[in-house]
Amino acid sequence: MGSHEFDNDLVAIATLSWPELRKRWSEATGRPPPRVKHALLRMALAYELQASVYGGLSRRTSERLAQMSAILVPQPRTTRLVREWKGTLHTVTVMEDGTVAWNGRQWRSLSEVARAITGTRWSGPAFFGLRKAKKAA
Repeated sequence: MGSHEFDNDLVAIATLSWPELRKRWSEATGRPPPRVKHALLRMALAYELQASVYGGLSRRTSERLAQMSAILVPQPRTTRLVREWKGTLHTVTVMEDGTVAWNGRQWRSLSEVARAITGTRWSGPAFFGLRKAKKAA
C-alpha cells in the first residue's frame, strides 16, 4: 500500500457507513468487528491500518500494556474459605456478587453448603469461622 493510498484509506474511514465500517474492519483484520461504538471502531480501524503499514507495537510495549491492564482492570473479588470436617478439607469460594461455589456447584448461601457438608442445620458464617456459633440454651 503506497503512502497516498494509505492516506486516502485513513480519510475514508471517517465517511464510511456503519455496515461499510464493519466490512472494512473484517477485510483489514480478518476478524469479526468488535461490539463497540462507531467512533471507537473508526479509531481501532485507523490503528490497524497504520500498524499494517508502519508496524504495530513493540513486544516490550505490548507486554507493558498487558501488565498495566491487569492492574487497572478490576478483577472480580473472590474469597476462599477452608474448613476441615470429619477428616475432609472443604474449600468454598464466595464471589463478589455473593454466590457460593463448592464441590463443582453453585450454592445460594454458605449455610446451604454447611448443611450439605454436615447434614445438620448450621449457620454458614459460623461453620466457616466468620462469626462465633451461638451456644445452645
